[in-house]
Amino acid sequence: MMRDILRESWTAMKYNRRRTALTMLGMAWGIATVVLLLAYGNGFGQAISNIFASFGTKTMILVPGRTSMQAGGEKAGAKLRFTMEDVELLTTNLPQITRITPEVFKDGTIQYDTRTFNFGVVGDYPNVASIRVLELAQGRFYNYEDQMQRARVVVIGSEAREKLFSGRNALGERIRIDGLSFEVIGVLQPKMQEGDNDINRVIYIPFTSMGDLTDTHYLGTIWLSYEVNDYQGLEHAVRGVMALQHKFDASDRRALLVFSLMEQVHQFQVIIMGLKVLLAFIGTLTLGIGGVGLMNIMLVSVTQRTREIGVEKALGSRRRDIFLQFLAEALTISFFGGVLGVVLAYVVANSVGRLTLYSAMAKHAEAGDIRLLIDPMTLLIATLILAAVALVSGMLPAIRASRLDPIEALRYE
Repeated sequence: MMRDILRESWTAMKYNRRRTALTMLGMAWGIATVVLLLAYGNGFGQAISNIFASFGTKTMILVPGRTSMQAGGEKAGAKLRFTMEDVELLTTNLPQITRITPEVFKDGTIQYDTRTFNFGVVGDYPNVASIRVLELAQGRFYNYEDQMQRARVVVIGSEAREKLFSGRNALGERIRIDGLSFEVIGVLQPKMQEGDNDINRVIYIPFTSMGDLTDTHYLGTIWLSYEVNDYQGLEHAVRGVMALQHKFDASDRRALLVFSLMEQVHQFQVIIMGLKVLLAFIGTLTLGIGGVGLMNIMLVSVTQRTREIGVEKALGSRRRDIFLQFLAEALTISFFGGVLGVVLAYVVANSVGRLTLYSAMAKHAEAGDIRLLIDPMTLLIATLILAAVALVSGMLPAIRASRLDPIEALRYE
């Protein structure tokens, strides 16, 4: 029975090929718009993820501040000062922490041959490469053996290399930091750099070697990474441990400044989800225009085939059969239009390539640009929207055709 219905629907579509083709084209345009809008939302989300991933998502930066509350007999306004004891305390009491490094920063005078620049110099543990997502372009990063031996070795940023060596090979060369000689053992890949940020000019040296340049008893910051998803719980635990050690109120957010990248990631995830819902809604409205066109064409078809419907009913066709015949015709048009639309969306997505986003305001930020990403979930959502629009658009003409009075239909001219 269903095969007969589909055959009749196909015959009717072939009889009005131009009308059918134009209707399919309208549905194709609508579904292509839905897929491309959803793909844009996916690409925007991926671009934001890439931006955060380049700096390390599950990362916290602890910066000493100044108390703003009185606690434990201590007056407000006391300045916190980190020491290595704090690093050991956090490592011992918080197993959620996977990597941790103290960091001391100073502005150093960097010399190579006749060239002299002022670059930032930081002393860290070797695991800072994983915490801060530092990728090597050449050479190697310093290791724990270098750390133990207080080796005077450096890993330099990509821009520092260009300034000092002008494109020449930097590995094995020796530079002077505040007059002390260090060997270049590695060059970093460029990182996303916005505005005057000098992140690609930083010089990294072992934490122990930093003691040859400045006092490392008091730390500038503490960097840590973790794998748990409850970043808020970890932050609360960190504040509790540090508050007990330094005798300040754990709720005093000015005493200990905690910068959690996951908090910003979570905020952007909410924004991205809202954007995707908005784009899906706009795409549905666009596809709805194609659905209105489909409905109008099917209503015209019902009017033109009124006598045919009367004959079918006179020969014993039930209302359900007439209903399914016209609904199947609408769904078939929508199906082929949907396939054409998806193909069109893939062609457009592959042709467009990369859409400028973060690279417009930052250097080396191509990974932060938008690419139209069509994934299985996008196709599933688009298919569900297409099915809903096709059903709504095909139901009204199908119901109208099934309710025609056979006698009046036979008399229709």
